[in-house]
Amino acid sequence: MNILLVGAGGREHALAWKIAQSSKCGKLYVAPGNDGMSDIAEIVNIKVDDIDGLLNFAKANKVGLTIVGPELPLTCGIVDAFQKAGLKIFGPTKALAQLEGSKVFSKELMKKLGVPTADFKVFTGYEDALKYLEGKKSPIVIKADGLASGKGVVVCKSMSDAKAALQKIMVDRAFGSSGDKVIIEDCLIGEEVSVIVISDGNNIVTLESSQDHKRIFDGDKGPNTGGMGAYSPAPVVTEDLLKKILDTSIYPVIRALAVEGTPYKGALYAGIMITDKGPYVLEFNVRFGDPETQAIMPRLKSDLVDIMERAVDGNLKNYDVEWDARPCVSVVAASGGYPNNFHKGMEIRGLNEASKMDDVIIFHAGTKLGRRATDRHNLFLSNGGRVLNITALGADFKLAIDRCYEAVRAIHFDRMHYRTDIAYRAIKR
Repeated sequence: MNILLVGAGGREHALAWKIAQSSKCGKLYVAPGNDGMSDIAEIVNIKVDDIDGLLNFAKANKVGLTIVGPELPLTCGIVDAFQKAGLKIFGPTKALAQLEGSKVFSKELMKKLGVPTADFKVFTGYEDALKYLEGKKSPIVIKADGLASGKGVVVCKSMSDAKAALQKIMVDRAFGSSGDKVIIEDCLIGEEVSVIVISDGNNIVTLESSQDHKRIFDGDKGPNTGGMGAYSPAPVVTEDLLKKILDTSIYPVIRALAVEGTPYKGALYAGIMITDKGPYVLEFNVRFGDPETQAIMPRLKSDLVDIMERAVDGNLKNYDVEWDARPCVSVVAASGGYPNNFHKGMEIRGLNEASKMDDVIIFHAGTKLGRRATDRHNLFLSNGGRVLNITALGADFKLAIDRCYEAVRAIHFDRMHYRTDIAYRAIKR
């Protein structure tokens, strides 16, 4: 069948790479995609929030399944529109996408269902929020309510940091209307992991655990980013701990929504903090993680399209997923200056050399095809903050890390930046 994948980044390249391997996949379209995907899919120039444009394209090209990568089209109601038109689509409805689209909605649902999460308070006014801070101690967390490309959560080590975060979100409007409300919550101490499941509304398939590295610099220093690398599995997530996470954090949400007549279908991502008192939910996301997906997909041996189709059809009960036992490590090559101002259009060298290495896969996140003026030779240029996800499998974590960084060192573009310590916690364990 023809498949339409919505999205443009490294996550979508990883999904497209896996979808293209499916025996169920006929023609694969990616909208808007990026040039790095053009060898496995047809790139369609439609923006992710152009719901009418995507719907009309799916109808015209007899698309049998649409898969949504990023959160924006989900919060814009793409699933509702496609379902109304009788088209099969993987992802939650607009109402349920509030689990990510509104951190206030998500936290209040967690509180209602008894899901373990940090104590919090919601504010709509800057002065009230500022006054509340006076009675708190650092570290503390400030969150913009709405979508902010992974940058709307600020872990504040001091009260001056907290006041600056409030100023940035509520007064300076750094994230626009996403800062109409803020959450001030206690800072949980521990190790953060990502647990992603695929739900058919009643049953779930659990993907292998993973861990993201959000900070820009080694040693988890510097500002938060969309993610500088990931690895799978996360050794901290034992079998017993995973069961506890599912029982206390995932199943209560899936079951409650089913009882309310609004079954959750699609990927549900739980950001979990493993504390001395057990696992706590930091946030829910309504899609696959980025860059976690880039470290999970190479380990998935089962047919991803089959899993997604079964989720849409409500047919995941007793579904067994097969995994490659080898760990996977994915490192982000970013533009210098990211997550703040950065330059685009830098020539990327070494891609062919790196991609020929054993068990190495390169997922493009922010690239485009260009042409060198001197010899008219086609080449890839940087076209975003996060440019590439260099990914490798290995028999153990050390081999996966060594192989991954060998590939990273083979790639060059002006002011290229990457962390050198991705998966350091796995080695420590």
